[in-house]
Amino acid sequence: MEYKPIKKVVSGNYAAAYAALHARVQVVAAYPITPQTSIIEKIAEFIANGLADIQYIPVESEHSAMAACIGASATGARVFTATSAQGLALMHEMLHWASGARLPIVMVDVNRAMAPPWSVWDDQTDSLAQRDTGWMQFYAENNQEVYDGVLMAYKIAETVNLPAMIIESAFILSHTYDIVEMIPQELVDEFLPPRKPLYSLANFDEPFAVGGLATPNDYYEFRYKIAKAMEEAKKIIKEVGREFGERFGRDYSEMIEKAYIDDADFVFMGMGSLMGTVKEAVDLLRKEGYKVGYAKVRWFRPFPKEELMEIAESVKGIAVLDRNFSFGQEGILFNEAKGSLYNTGARPIMKDYIVGLGGRDFTVKDVKAIAEDMKKIIESGKLDREVEWYHLKR
Repeated sequence: MEYKPIKKVVSGNYAAAYAALHARVQVVAAYPITPQTSIIEKIAEFIANGLADIQYIPVESEHSAMAACIGASATGARVFTATSAQGLALMHEMLHWASGARLPIVMVDVNRAMAPPWSVWDDQTDSLAQRDTGWMQFYAENNQEVYDGVLMAYKIAETVNLPAMIIESAFILSHTYDIVEMIPQELVDEFLPPRKPLYSLANFDEPFAVGGLATPNDYYEFRYKIAKAMEEAKKIIKEVGREFGERFGRDYSEMIEKAYIDDADFVFMGMGSLMGTVKEAVDLLRKEGYKVGYAKVRWFRPFPKEELMEIAESVKGIAVLDRNFSFGQEGILFNEAKGSLYNTGARPIMKDYIVGLGGRDFTVKDVKAIAEDMKKIIESGKLDREVEWYHLKR
């Protein structure tokens, strides 16, 4: 069947809901929280209108939502959920359980700043605070990537038997409408066949226990297997991303999307929707004579340190844009990038710019101002400070 996309004007949240529908998800358990709510409302609408054969489990909290997802996934079902901010934090205990039980649950997290003070706007700290739970993390730049990301995440997760988180920006994507090219169901089915579970608690002919007590003699190897699966995921991510591109014309074979690296003095590096602003600014800056490029980190977990090293070896500087912060240290992407490069010999000047916390606007004008700052640093060869709170009111 020839691929002819079905174009719909939808929000990022609706793109996520349609992707779950097209993935033939069997179970959804979720609890509403702004700005995630319209994802599960749309899925409920699909069910009510007879468009989806999905078992929907209403629960009293996000902790219970993930617990229900774990139980359903352990029976062999394809499972979906979504959350945001405080809801994701409430899930924390169960996120470890999902990865430890090797369950390929896919969840959409709508990035929202953590309280207090209360905020419903964009900030990546909620998802990045879960970076050590054993979940893969994909950061979407736009609504198309939300849709594509969910579909790819199921294929990747069900191959390596690890859960995956698709992350979109609050309101910037979740409630903003754009054209999304959706894939006919028959072609999605060819790309994403039914799940073949590693094990199923619904197989009563072969009863067994999962998640029981492991003594010090055994526990260590369980952790190692998760670590190996996460490393294996890099290869699978590239293979699935390449296959997706060959089938549907949108290539995701690189864990870091990059441009203008070959002749760039420095690059902007960041994740998520803010990279759309960066791309526009970079095009303008190059017309003004700046030797600048960009590196958009698509997958934060597993961290693409090999691809980062290739970039770092060819540029003099990296301006890291962190829409997050780890208190007592620095921006989380900046910290991960520095650590990944330490033993490689690739040592470009790196500066961390803390931007957009709590949804504060980040514009092309801001990118240009940071470019001017980086240009001065590269020319002088001296770093004035490692971390700059760019938007700080003084």
